[in-house]
Amino acid sequence: MAKRPAKEKNGQTEDRIESIRRGKLNALREKGINPFANDFRRDTMARTLREKFPSAPDEHGGEPVDDGDYAVAGRIMALRSFGKAAFASIQDASGRMQVFIKKDILGPDTFFEFKQVEVGDHIGAVGKPFFTKTGELTILATQFRILTKAIRPLPEKWHGLKDVETRYRQRYLDLISNEDVRDIFRARSAIISALRKYMDEHDFLEVETPMMHSIPGGAAAKPFITKHNALDLDLYLRIAPELFLKRLLVGGLERVYEIGRSFRNEGLSRKHNPEFTMLEFYEAYATYEDLMTRIEEMVVLAADVVGRKFPDLAGKRDFNIKPPFRRMSMRESVCAYLKETEAPADVLDSEGAFSGWIKKKGADVPQPVPGSNGERLVYIFEEFIEPDLGPEPVFIIEHPVEVSPLARKNEKDPGIVDRFELYLGGQELANAFSELNDPDDQASRFRVQAEARASGDEEAMAYDEDYVRALEHGMPPAGGLGLGIDRLVIHLCAASGIREVILFPLLRPAE
Repeated sequence: MAKRPAKEKNGQTEDRIESIRRGKLNALREKGINPFANDFRRDTMARTLREKFPSAPDEHGGEPVDDGDYAVAGRIMALRSFGKAAFASIQDASGRMQVFIKKDILGPDTFFEFKQVEVGDHIGAVGKPFFTKTGELTILATQFRILTKAIRPLPEKWHGLKDVETRYRQRYLDLISNEDVRDIFRARSAIISALRKYMDEHDFLEVETPMMHSIPGGAAAKPFITKHNALDLDLYLRIAPELFLKRLLVGGLERVYEIGRSFRNEGLSRKHNPEFTMLEFYEAYATYEDLMTRIEEMVVLAADVVGRKFPDLAGKRDFNIKPPFRRMSMRESVCAYLKETEAPADVLDSEGAFSGWIKKKGADVPQPVPGSNGERLVYIFEEFIEPDLGPEPVFIIEHPVEVSPLARKNEKDPGIVDRFELYLGGQELANAFSELNDPDDQASRFRVQAEARASGDEEAMAYDEDYVRALEHGMPPAGGLGLGIDRLVIHLCAASGIREVILFPLLRPAE
């Protein structure tokens, strides 16, 4: 097989560039200089300098603006050399700053060390701040150290950094080069911190429940299977922490929450990643209506945090987040849609009428065909109404009992449950309901799910005997909610999809 030609960068192959860099690394070692030093102590960040010296004095003339010495460090992002002097633009976690290097100040030995550095290397410098003739704040280095010699070059600005595959597979290069990407993940952290603070301030206890379950449950999804060798036991990566969190309600922990990963063995898309982050919380003596108020407060809080700390990201949103959020009954919205499209009167009650109507709309009939009124209702909602919900937040309430095996039935209409889903940008963001705490009703619904699972439905729940036993000990009336953190970040930061907000999304293996 012919060898694939090496990529070129500025007319040179990457192999050639790497060879040159290794040559400089060896030159440093031959001089007794450690190219991977860890004894330099930084005391100042780029942002601190900019805040302390926001602008040049009227008569700066290249003179120091402070008598103190500042120790700075970062990665070289740009380098301009003039023989016996050079400017290096370095980047730390807070931003960029400039360092001025002069041979007659550092001396020949230290200047030799500097001459071995290139864009991508990490350096440290100590010196006094001054403003250049163009008004740029700069450190005049009186001490210099190379801290990390980069063997590989950074990708070219308009090649490696804009290529989607490179960005996701080599996220470290994406973060080095794209400030907006760094801001998204800073915003993500700020959002999670704000949500955690809200939970803590409202007397919720943060807990940790198992990631590996012997019985998959808590949601309708296909689980990942793993193996515990010592016990010779099949285990499932959790699809949701719900059933364990509700066991804690039985135990007397009346307000609990968990922020963590869940896993679902499903396809990849701009909306789905097989592992994702959720916040789930459960509150004793609360209803799903109480939880609508809570999630409104939480989403508004998170949106405000992004707006204050990352205004450039918030400015890209095409929607407003103002409470109270709109509410819409699932059945009312579907019935209105069916009437508007002149669907047959029995489309929800008959498999034949449903299938015929779907075919007339030019869509594929789902297999197996939804077998109940409630299942057909949900299918029509998700296929034809959900995509047109609009960008603003909206609660979809009153879900069919057939698709809600863990939710409490409505007191007035047993065909529906006290449940809502919160949509933002036409995408489900949160799912919540008044919890089912009747052990006999729960056992009956588990049996229906187990029968569906035995018939080949890989997303149906298994029968969890211990959870039923826990309910028999008495779980207080409660409400519970699951919030998709990744999706919340997508919408609040105006990201294009889930891979933009997960540091290391799952990808197909590279060829």
